[in-house]
Amino acid sequence: MPDHAMAGGQALTDQESMDPELTALTSLFDGLFATSYNTLLRRAPHEPLYLPAGMTTDEVQDGVASGDSPGDELGFHRLYLARGFFSSALHEVSHWCIAGPERRLKEDYGYWYAPDGRDAHQQKAFESVEVAPQALEQLFHRAVAKPFHVSVDNLELEVDRDAFAQRVDERAAEYERCGLPARANAFRHALHAVWQRKLSHTQAIQEAMTLLPAVGEDGRVA
Repeated sequence: MPDHAMAGGQALTDQESMDPELTALTSLFDGLFATSYNTLLRRAPHEPLYLPAGMTTDEVQDGVASGDSPGDELGFHRLYLARGFFSSALHEVSHWCIAGPERRLKEDYGYWYAPDGRDAHQQKAFESVEVAPQALEQLFHRAVAKPFHVSVDNLELEVDRDAFAQRVDERAAEYERCGLPARANAFRHALHAVWQRKLSHTQAIQEAMTLLPAVGEDGRVA
């Protein structure tokens, strides 16, 4: 997850509202997870971020507080995508779908992040933790029939992108064989239902809800 050089998050109300696909993506996420997991998908002007319920951006170390989510949303966990980018949303949702209940109670799931410019050892560690979420991201892109490109997130080091892409492909194939995490499976189902089966959001959410864990499992609250 990126560092916290960001202003406060906002709902998709201005430029993003003109992107019907991003609006649809946000609607599906909120429809599936606002009640069941008390979590909303929102945007950040600069960098992505995950905040647990009750935490505002002025409580984030190294953050720049400006225009936090409306007060009535602070009771929700919030997943912020970067700059309104569609692919950023799929990437951040992938991380969220992997994080367990305890991780989801911590800012950015409690993970340390090394920014662009990592050395070879740091890059190897980065890629090790990115294989699984980027494999899910690949499957989400397939669900909406959009091309996927792996991210090595390092412009200052020569990286074997093809080798990393192969690891991501292999993990995605393993997910297909063995099953996705439940929240990821439900989200992918909803994406496919809307983008490829052309179901309404209501129908897609109703179908996908049946794939979520029972209340009390995996931190589900309702």
